[in-house]
Amino acid sequence: MATDQDEKFMREALREAGYAADKDEVPVGAVVVCRGRIIGRGHNMTESLHDPTAHAEMIAITAATEAMGGKYLNDCTMYVTVEPCPMCAGALAWSQIGRVVYGAADPKRGFSLYSPSLMHPKTEVTAGVLADECGETVSAFFREKRK
Repeated sequence: MATDQDEKFMREALREAGYAADKDEVPVGAVVVCRGRIIGRGHNMTESLHDPTAHAEMIAITAATEAMGGKYLNDCTMYVTVEPCPMCAGALAWSQIGRVVYGAADPKRGFSLYSPSLMHPKTEVTAGVLADECGETVSAFFREKRK
């Protein structure tokens, strides 16, 4: 169930997506929140880093685990503008993140196409927070690319 806090932090993830778009990256953004505070941020950097694993979620996980001083994020929530891919879902599972909140579904590459069990069994998933806005961010980027 989505909350006002979910919308607040999804807007922060959308801000990160904007940073990606500014760098001509696919505009996906993520933040990790623990006890009401953002402890990790990330946006897609696959083009600028020449790294296919440099997804927003991966960068935000790395920042958050550094902030926490350990590899587990049990008490944290990740907000990400687009449904995580299987690679990112696997990383989120390994981090044992407590909750994942995403905006737009990814009907081509989202983890739920393959298996919802990619997430850790204790991870709560909330989908569709600001879905229209999140989806339009990506759609507009690709519309512009096709011009």
